[in-house]
Amino acid sequence: MVKLIGEIRYKIRYKFKCKRGYKAPLMALFLWNLSAAAELPAESPAATRRSELISLVRQDCGSCHGLTLKGGLGPALLPATLKDTPADSLKATILYGRNGTAMPPWQRFLTEAEAEWIVSQLQKGFPLEK
Repeated sequence: MVKLIGEIRYKIRYKFKCKRGYKAPLMALFLWNLSAAAELPAESPAATRRSELISLVRQDCGSCHGLTLKGGLGPALLPATLKDTPADSLKATILYGRNGTAMPPWQRFLTEAEAEWIVSQLQKGFPLEK
């Protein structure tokens, strides 16, 4: 990252031949764009895959977490119960399971992007099957 910033400073100074007063605003604008791009959410799965994921969560996850996701053998998966749990932690639980519990790993069936999509949907209120 430091090397990248150094390259950006060089380009602003010599390639764009900016006067002294314009360097800082240009640098700030570029770094803001760079940080915004790093925070973009994962791409949403295609419509057919989303439908499969909804079914998977409602049926397979629902067998332990309740078909309405209000809890059962496993805890409830509602926005109110998940609000204090970091998204990365939820994603890791989905992909790698929980040792010593009935929660299995799903990484054989899901990509990281799909697990992130499931987490974002759970945090908003998971959609119903169509």
